[in-house]
Amino acid sequence: MKRKIEKSLPDFSFEKKYWDKGYVVIGVDEVGRGALAGPVVAGAVAFPISGKTGEIVGLGINDSKKLTPIRRQELSKVIKRVTVGYGVGKTSPGMIDRRGIVWATQRAMRMAVAKAIAKVKSSRPKRRGSPRAANLKIKSFLLIDAFHVKYVPGVGLKNQLPIIKGDEKSISIAAASIIAKVYRDRLMEKLSKKCDRWSLYGWERNKGYGTKKHLVSIKKYGISRWHRATFLRNVKDKF
Repeated sequence: MKRKIEKSLPDFSFEKKYWDKGYVVIGVDEVGRGALAGPVVAGAVAFPISGKTGEIVGLGINDSKKLTPIRRQELSKVIKRVTVGYGVGKTSPGMIDRRGIVWATQRAMRMAVAKAIAKVKSSRPKRRGSPRAANLKIKSFLLIDAFHVKYVPGVGLKNQLPIIKGDEKSISIAAASIIAKVYRDRLMEKLSKKCDRWSLYGWERNKGYGTKKHLVSIKKYGISRWHRATFLRNVKDKF
């Protein structure tokens, strides 16, 4: 699985600053924010503080958009195996239409972080007389692509660092983007195969994004319950 490492690849520079302060560092990113159909999906990843960091860097983890589908799938499996905690959260098209994409994205991120923290707690060594995993307190710090996330249980805004193009700079954020992308792509492929009408939109290829063929199909067959009606108002001039 090791690849030749390029200087431009993300690394653990940001993580190390907060690991040294005793934090469990969780990288967070989203995918599907600009799609016309399907949910917005967020990933959250916490890597171990150990000598394995060099081994993880050697995997060649990068921004999911810069990887081939096969490479993303390979890395997603490895990332889940080597983390101390990861999570995926999603918000439906209906909720996106009702509450807006910003609210929906932050909701998906909160869900992903909560699942990652729960896995971190369950991975901690069990001792006789120690509190149950659900009651353990985890000192968490979030590295997020671009913006803060409000109302994350147990994590205040001061324990977050938004990083512009974070998936190109932080391995944790890049890893989060990979597991979120693989999850969402598979979901769109499954939906496309689930019924004859949904297969008309070509989601197995366009993953719900506004390609020309997707727009032509929407014009011809109308929208499905997996489409974001509010987004389609903004592209009506393309029909």
